[in-house]
Amino acid sequence: MISFAIKQLGDVDVNELLFDRSDRAAKRQPTLMLAKLLGIPKQTLTKILGESMKTRTLGTQGLTVSELGLGCMGLTNYAYGKADEKESIAVIHRAIELGVTFLDTAEVYGPFTSEQLVGRAAQGRRDQVVIATKFGFAISGSTRQGLNSNPAHVHKVCDESLKRLGTDYIDLFYQHRVDPAVPIEETVGAMAELVQQGKVRYLGLSEASPNTIRRAHAVYPISALQSEYSLWERGVEAQTLPTVRELGIGFVPYSPVGRGFLTGQIKRFEDFAEDDYRRTDPRFQGENFNLNLKLVERVKQIAQGKKAAPSQVALAWLLHQGDDIVPIPGTKRIAYLEENAGAAEIELSREVLDQLNQVAPVGVTSGDRYGEAMMSMLDRS
Repeated sequence: MISFAIKQLGDVDVNELLFDRSDRAAKRQPTLMLAKLLGIPKQTLTKILGESMKTRTLGTQGLTVSELGLGCMGLTNYAYGKADEKESIAVIHRAIELGVTFLDTAEVYGPFTSEQLVGRAAQGRRDQVVIATKFGFAISGSTRQGLNSNPAHVHKVCDESLKRLGTDYIDLFYQHRVDPAVPIEETVGAMAELVQQGKVRYLGLSEASPNTIRRAHAVYPISALQSEYSLWERGVEAQTLPTVRELGIGFVPYSPVGRGFLTGQIKRFEDFAEDDYRRTDPRFQGENFNLNLKLVERVKQIAQGKKAAPSQVALAWLLHQGDDIVPIPGTKRIAYLEENAGAAEIELSREVLDQLNQVAPVGVTSGDRYGEAMMSMLDRS
């Protein structure tokens, strides 16, 4: 049936056929639309064509993940306004169908509710996903009260995360923020004990400085560093990326579409819900907002030339920065999840990459990437 259906397309240029269509899916998920034209499930077509979400390796210890992950911070009522649990679980299930099986959460998201949601969504599918979670905050009730990475706390919160996730092991366990009160050697030593106990498989750091990364890696191999990286935040390129590459550590960019700014969907500050934390983000404030919109418009123009969404081009740009990079865009909507997944199919020429580098050079974004309190938690040691 499939060979017959393909023959029926004859000499039609499939890309032209797809991209002449006006709907978003046709323009941004060619494989999905081809499957629809043939009247077969996308999963069947991808198997036939040998296409699926590719994998990448983080670190040198054997951690293999989908080349795009799913950031799960916003899947509960945390940071980005209200979320619907049923829809959020459907997003995770759809991600798994698409091959986006690298799920990123943290105890502080909620707090705790994101891990619980991921755990529920992964029931019966645990062997299909790679779960990453993070620790490092002192949390009392529902309130974050500074940092805590002392060894006893590391063991305690790991056990609590395992319970919330409904699993007996965590694939990738990150220190969420470096605790200046606890030597990194002590923290990583405790994390290594969790690996030895079988509770954790691989170790990671988040927003750690090159010096901290080297010290941590000397205690136990670090598989991944998670830090902010995108077309509008390129600070890691100067020292952090060269350090992790020297040490053979993978890199996981969070906020890879600039907290939604690079989607091109954000038009007015007033559109944010009252409980959306971007209302307090300096880059979304006043004149910074207006200046950053101009950056997005330039990215949109380049994306139009690729018949793609700005977010897809932003993600594809990251994927083109190296095979050791695995972005983790987050979303509460299946449509945007599918759009993000389509970024893995986009090839960017050297010319287009140069254009993006020209319109979004290091330091182009207006405003600090966090407010004062969060900026103070970034490791600069």
